[in-house]
Amino acid sequence: MATESTPRSRQRRHLLIAGAAVAAAARVPAQDPGPPIRLIVPYAAGGPIDVTARVLAERVRDTLGTVLIDNKGGAGGNIGADAIARAAPDGLTIGIAATATHAVNPWLYARLPYDAAKDFAGITQLVRVPNVLVMNVARAEQFGIHRLADLVAYAKAHPARLNYGSGGNGSAGHLAGEMFKQRAGIFALHIPYRGASPAQLALLAGEVDFNIDNLAAAAPNIRAGKLKALAVTSLEASPALPGVPPLADTYAGFAIDTWWGLVAPAATPRPVIDRLHQAFVAALDAPQTRARFAALLAEPVASTPRQFDSFMASERAKYRQLVQDSGAKVD
Repeated sequence: MATESTPRSRQRRHLLIAGAAVAAAARVPAQDPGPPIRLIVPYAAGGPIDVTARVLAERVRDTLGTVLIDNKGGAGGNIGADAIARAAPDGLTIGIAATATHAVNPWLYARLPYDAAKDFAGITQLVRVPNVLVMNVARAEQFGIHRLADLVAYAKAHPARLNYGSGGNGSAGHLAGEMFKQRAGIFALHIPYRGASPAQLALLAGEVDFNIDNLAAAAPNIRAGKLKALAVTSLEASPALPGVPPLADTYAGFAIDTWWGLVAPAATPRPVIDRLHQAFVAALDAPQTRARFAALLAEPVASTPRQFDSFMASERAKYRQLVQDSGAKVD
């Protein structure tokens, strides 16, 4: 007969203790994850910014609980950005800061309902997407343009001939086009459209000669052989477009990327910011996230909260001069 000192009796005692612990745990209610976090996207659903926000919201579910996407588009992103700025600084409302809302619009709009420099606390940058200078393939062949130098040479030889399209006055495509004209010493008439999609359709139809478009939007038509990529606007070449040089190779320091990241209302406590930062940076680093973003031609770019604040400040300084030089204004 087994005694308390035998291996069999000790094993039985351990099993009884373990069973009691499991039973006790089953009686404890699951931990309340708390109220959901609202993530405001200041643009309509379905675009690249919205898609990346939804990917990340799903990835942080295990650490932060439910994150609900709230699309508040309109006024160039200003409506959504204002909603973020006015939210309670409790970590339950965060949102997307983008090139337009936090770098361009402060100089483009005569009045903004928020202060891009004071009303937000950075959490992390999320994404960087280069823009690309593209031409209609047929138009490029007609003009004998095969590379960037050919476009510049043609513009100088025909100073009143070229035009370019964009998604509107003060859009990234407009400002990148003006910066390109300044650095190259050429003239091209700017033709604004009511959004990036109509501008791309105009390029495909031959209504304009070139555009500087978001790479994610232009890539399908580049791959289909309808658009010819001459250069990207990032400091370095894009792996998505092998053989296409950056404008910075010809014009040192030329860099106009589309970017977005996460911010909270300015008075959000630092421990709350740090918790959100850790969760979203871990989500950015996940292989599944990188694979999804790669399909969108979006490069994950994590940063510390202070780094993102500094980056947004430097972008505002850059676009202040660009907007002023372009003469673009929205009343």
